Amino acid sequence: MALAAAGSGGLRLTAVDAQARALGLRPGEPLGRVRARLGTPLRILPADPQADAAALERLCLWAQRYTPRVAPYGPDEDGFGLHLDVTGACHLHGGEAGLLDDLERRLGAAGIPARLALADTPGAAYALARFGPAARSHVPPGGTGAALAELPVAALRCEAATVTALKRLGLKRIGALARAPRAPLARRFGAALVIRLDQALGLRPEPLAPIPEPARYGAARSFLEPVSRQETIVAVARGLMGQLGPRLAADGLGALAFRLSLHRVDGAVKTLDLGLASPARCPDRIAGLLRLRLDRLGSALDAGFGFESIRLDVTAADRMPEAQGRLGSDPGAGGTAIGSSSGTASGTVIALAEALSQRLGRPLLRLGAVASHLPERADRVLPWRPGTGPAWSAAPLPRRPVLLLARSEPAEEVLALAPDGPPRRFRWRARLHRIARAEGPERIAPEWWRADGPERDYYAVECEAGRRLWLYRSGPHAPERPAAWFVHGVFA
Repeated sequence: MALAAAGSGGLRLTAVDAQARALGLRPGEPLGRVRARLGTPLRILPADPQADAAALERLCLWAQRYTPRVAPYGPDEDGFGLHLDVTGACHLHGGEAGLLDDLERRLGAAGIPARLALADTPGAAYALARFGPAARSHVPPGGTGAALAELPVAALRCEAATVTALKRLGLKRIGALARAPRAPLARRFGAALVIRLDQALGLRPEPLAPIPEPARYGAARSFLEPVSRQETIVAVARGLMGQLGPRLAADGLGALAFRLSLHRVDGAVKTLDLGLASPARCPDRIAGLLRLRLDRLGSALDAGFGFESIRLDVTAADRMPEAQGRLGSDPGAGGTAIGSSSGTASGTVIALAEALSQRLGRPLLRLGAVASHLPERADRVLPWRPGTGPAWSAAPLPRRPVLLLARSEPAEEVLALAPDGPPRRFRWRARLHRIARAEGPERIAPEWWRADGPERDYYAVECEAGRRLWLYRSGPHAPERPAAWFVHGVFA
């Protein structure tokens, strides 16, 4: 049996079974020539590339039992196979050999013939699986070059014309090609050949495009007439969320992130990602956030001639325990406990945070404390989550400026009362500042576990013009070596 499809010169074989291959048939041969020279009856079926791609996608989804990073073969690999990035996942299946054993057993039980290869790089694994001498290859770490040396250059996924030209030059094996000078190869055959060789040998990374995991919770709606009005999109999204809410509630989950896919008439797809601060199943809550996002986009949404279908998928979910809601509230909103003012305040803060996030078009951030007393290292930026705040130390700290400069800026022409007195005047940013009031010093020593540095004496000063600054003296003052001064922050 063989599959055939229209090609140059008429019908050509696209795939053959084991018996047909044993008779010498190969994909790409003209069907007329095959029938003329073959006396054995041959069953020909029409090729169905779309069904093949769908079957390969289902196989990739099944292979995610071994690793979440599964990528189907592309046009360069003829589309017959898949890559599995098993880095860090082999120990879950008894090691590399155990993973290959389990994969081979399951494919055999399903009646799917396969050639398996495990190597350091995707290119090497493909070459051994497609052109290796054995149906199963397991290359130990560091043995890629030796394993590929005797394979034909066609295993590098190069163009057919490049492979033919290399054979004419006597470069029939990957080992011989690897020993050849790179510059003449790149000059004659282009950079693609050298890139493929380096990727197979692990000298250059080869990024894979793993197939995305299908959304577990999703709903879609198509239209007889395209839609483009914002109100219609929001109403449809509310209805789709109404379909997803009971399914999420049955599993005790709430949605944390959504993806709204708008399919235009011309085939283009516009996607909008919505993130929530807490799990939710309320359609009105999702509709309100989507309305804010569409208001911010405006004409940038570019509906074209309209959208013919809309799909809403839950891309992230979390546990959402049932809670007693207020009388008359929507149970899908996951209301607050009756009589709990703190819960109501928390819900108000969450709603405000989500609205600001959609209006600004970026997630909200907060400051988190770091175990360091140096001002520039004492905090870091973290994503905002409900119930989180700056986890500052219980020990009270002296007053800190509202604006801390990313890098302290030098102050020049400083006139100060030595040795520990505050400055009386200084020049900063090409302006002379005269001090009317000053507080300090606050001494901050360097961290002993880091590189040694001078001590800092910080002063909070107010200029005669009313500007309030935070500056420090670096190290002690000495007659032969005056101390350096720096401005580090600005008070409100």
